[in-house]
Amino acid sequence: MTATLQRILASEFPSWLDRSCTEYIGDLVVQGASPEQARLMAVASMLRSFPDGAQSPGNEIFHVMSEAGEPVGYLWIGQDVSADPGAWWVWDIVINADQRGQGFGRAAMLLGQEYARTQGAHTLGLSVFAFNTGARGLYESLGYETTSVKMLKKLD
Repeated sequence: MTATLQRILASEFPSWLDRSCTEYIGDLVVQGASPEQARLMAVASMLRSFPDGAQSPGNEIFHVMSEAGEPVGYLWIGQDVSADPGAWWVWDIVINADQRGQGFGRAAMLLGQEYARTQGAHTLGLSVFAFNTGARGLYESLGYETTSVKMLKKLD
């Protein structure tokens, strides 16, 4: 299995933004937010990264492409929000549900790491929801280490 990264076109950005926001809303709801809270949080997050609703410097969005040249997901990577230009972040990675378990996530992460390295990155961080055990296992197998843990208790 071989995968490649292909930058999304400016004309594709609005539909990608909608998809990424929708994915994030779903994750936040699974994590315990109400649908309305999740929508507000996701929209605010996207506005911070893309204040004009368009691609912005420091953010690279790629299609993850199969050997057949078909998109099987996406990777959003870029500089993190610190003052360190060598600190990069995986903001979002999604492999289409019907393509998971075939190595595309691993390939995308490795390609993303190499891309970040060519841009001067010396670290690459990410966040992962605790419920996403498959992704957590992948990241650990790639050498990512837990640097913080956020915990929550619902008080019914």
